[in-house]
Amino acid sequence: MRYVRMPIEVESPEEYGYARIRYNLSESSVADRKLSDLGLIVPDLTLLYGEHRGRPRLRQLIAAEGPGLSADDVLVTTGAAGALFIIATALLSPADHLVVIRPNYATNLETPRAIGCAMSLIELSFDEGFRLNLDQVAAALTPKTRLISVTCPHNPTGVMLSVAELSGLVALAERHGCRLLVDETYRDLSFERALPLAASMSERAISVASLSKAYGVPGIRTGWVITRDPSLQELFLAAHEQMNICGSVIDEWIAEQVLERRADLLAPILAEMRRRLGVVSAWIEREDRLEWVKPSGGVVCFPRMTVEPPGGTEAFYRRLLEAHGAYVGPGHWFEQPDHYFRLGYGWPTAEELEAGLAAISSALRG
Repeated sequence: MRYVRMPIEVESPEEYGYARIRYNLSESSVADRKLSDLGLIVPDLTLLYGEHRGRPRLRQLIAAEGPGLSADDVLVTTGAAGALFIIATALLSPADHLVVIRPNYATNLETPRAIGCAMSLIELSFDEGFRLNLDQVAAALTPKTRLISVTCPHNPTGVMLSVAELSGLVALAERHGCRLLVDETYRDLSFERALPLAASMSERAISVASLSKAYGVPGIRTGWVITRDPSLQELFLAAHEQMNICGSVIDEWIAEQVLERRADLLAPILAEMRRRLGVVSAWIEREDRLEWVKPSGGVVCFPRMTVEPPGGTEAFYRRLLEAHGAYVGPGHWFEQPDHYFRLGYGWPTAEELEAGLAAISSALRG
């Protein structure tokens, strides 16, 4: 493994220092919650080695979202990042081939690179609405392809696949004999109807998600991987045991309480995120120096500058932070030009969001 630190982590608000940032529009989740916000008091749990696959009730709650899925199809992991690492290291080697979309969450690109896996990148284009072209995916498949990797809703654009597109990807994986990985971390933040869990559609499909983005509890580091293939589930379990043995007893208990109240927690969050999307949409309509593809899920979007800012993009980002105290995710976090930036509208307060948008408009003008 040839590890390289990812720009999105090197330049994260945690690394820069939150004290330097007044208006943080770089985050890709809803606001972080406290235990008291959720009305939770951790009981006197025995701090033992837990179930290696995760708490049975927690796995049942995760599986309940997909017809035909059971708790046996679910492996609880250390966040979605842990699930993605397990999948990449279990399925890919330097002799294998991966088909993966770009832009993308950096781990979906960097871990295969660290492995030395051959990769074909399916470039998503602003001018095509960041839509996935199934013909391009099909043309990229080779006899060595082990995995097709996509995200939905997409990070950083918020664009979603259609049911037909997801079904088409499943069909490609089945015909070719490879696996389809769908990173569904933002699935619970779909503004219309959520897509089926990919893993419920085929034994060839693998679903990954976590509680970090939609529920505001990234600190419990709880995610999961779902597959209906028992041999693949056993392989992933072996990887998980060698890395972690099991998950945190406390984290999994909290995750279980959150998912027991999934519907009640999500309803107000979705209502507020739809309202905030309206705020961002109205701002974009007024802002003649930006254009976007309006998202249909998640809490991020990926605007593009239509005019070179005074001094260039580097000066824009420096001005935005130093003069206005605002922060967004520059395009290079996603291997794109810095005329793009990821804007997160779910994490700041409503007032901070408004102030951050005004700061962007000012910084674009010098």
